[in-house]
Amino acid sequence: MSKRFEDFIKNNHDEFDEIEPSADLWSKIEQQLILDEQPKKRETKTFSLGFVLKVAASVIVVMGIGFGIYLQSQKGTKGVDLVAINPEYARQQVHYASLVETKLTELKSAAKADPQLYQEFSAEIAKMDSTYKKLNNDLATSPNQETVLHAMIRNLQIQTELLNQQLNVLEQYNQMKKDQKNEIKNI
Repeated sequence: MSKRFEDFIKNNHDEFDEIEPSADLWSKIEQQLILDEQPKKRETKTFSLGFVLKVAASVIVVMGIGFGIYLQSQKGTKGVDLVAINPEYARQQVHYASLVETKLTELKSAAKADPQLYQEFSAEIAKMDSTYKKLNNDLATSPNQETVLHAMIRNLQIQTELLNQQLNVLEQYNQMKKDQKNEIKNI
């Protein structure tokens, strides 16, 4: 410290002692500490109904456009009208094709934990998909289009079953890893 400052403090020591804190200062500090220790209520975010409806409508529009594009891609380059062959089979084909797409999306998101396992699974699905595409190409020139369409639907059903099994395996694998981590923590 500087010499002048020290001298100032020594010369004015009595004046510093004149100012005293109020008698209830400690009680105020205690009250503030108690208030600070109490759990604070979480602020909840609320969304207006209009906002939720806008988001829902946007999602539906995007899904509809995606589904329309998917249907166009499933018709193949030859432009075979599945409904003209068999309306029931056409409905089933659309249903199972959308199931396969949904399950593939689930598999991709669930497989981030183990990419190697995902690659093995996707190789199996790729084989099934190549068979489906071959059937789809053969559909336009086939003398018995209904049989080919039925085979396409059966292929999609098998793909759906395979994807379900793969998702179950991934779920069990991830659960096993989680259990192992918990056992390690408990040791």
